[in-house]
Order: sequence, then C-alpha cells, then structure tokens
Amino acid sequence: MTQDCEDRIKKSVDLFMQGYGCCQSVLAAFADIYGLDDNTAKKIAAGFGGGVGRMRMMCGAVSGIVALVGLDCGQTEGDDRNGKSHCYKVVQSLLNKSKEQNGSIICAEILGINGNNKAASSYVASERTAEYYKKRPCAAKVESAARIFAEYLEDKNKAEQN
Repeated sequence: MTQDCEDRIKKSVDLFMQGYGCCQSVLAAFADIYGLDDNTAKKIAAGFGGGVGRMRMMCGAVSGIVALVGLDCGQTEGDDRNGKSHCYKVVQSLLNKSKEQNGSIICAEILGINGNNKAASSYVASERTAEYYKKRPCAAKVESAARIFAEYLEDKNKAEQN
C-alpha cells in the first residue's frame, strides 16, 4: 500500500481519537481527493455518527465508505442507470468486505448492544473518555473502513494504468 494511503488510514483513526464520529473520520481522511474541504466533509458526515444519529443502524465508518464511493463514482445524471448500477456494485462489494472483516455493518451489532435499549438510541453523544475508547471497537472499525476504501482506490488506480 502506498504511503499516501497509509497516511490517510492513520489520519482517519487520529480524527476519531480527537472526538470526531466514525463517518466524519473516514470521509475527512479522503475528502481532499474529491475537492471537498475538511470542514465541509465533517459537516456532511456529522449526522451519520452512532449508526445514523446515534440510532445504532448502519455503522458510521461504513457510511463513510458509502459517501466516498459516491464521490468517487456516483452518477450525476438522473437517467444514468449504468452509472447508478456501477456505484451500487462498488458499494455492495466494499460493504461486503467490511461485513466479512467486522462481522456486521450494523452499529448495534458491532457494539453488542440491544437497539431497543433507550440509552443505546439516545441522541446524547457519549463523553469521549479513556474508558470509552477502551470498551469501544470503533477506532478499529474506522481503520478497517479507511483501509477498505484505500485498497479500492489502489486497485482502481492499478486497473486504470493497465
């Protein structure tokens, strides 16, 4: 893997450890490639934290992959069925890799919590303490998502060079 990709993966984990959400951390680490500034990337991704608004649905790190794939190959014409289908194919491929590596793409399942638990779906963000980081696998999921996207980019670049 190139040093640039390794640096982006590290940046994603560093962002998470600074208190950014999983989706923010993944999206912001790659956003500049697509002409998206850091603040805009973080704002776009902000609501995806905690499995979308802390509802413990799709993992925020995985949501970051989806957003990045959209930036990379999303169609821009409404009637472009081939472009839309290609984007969906890439999303499904990368999310399947994430599911294989992490057991699930659902936040509640990854955290081992019951989604019906009132505290689990509260809108109040968790305080980021040493204890929080010790018991949460999120930093590893952010790293995994960033690595999956980085590998996708490298494979795509190799294919384009051939």
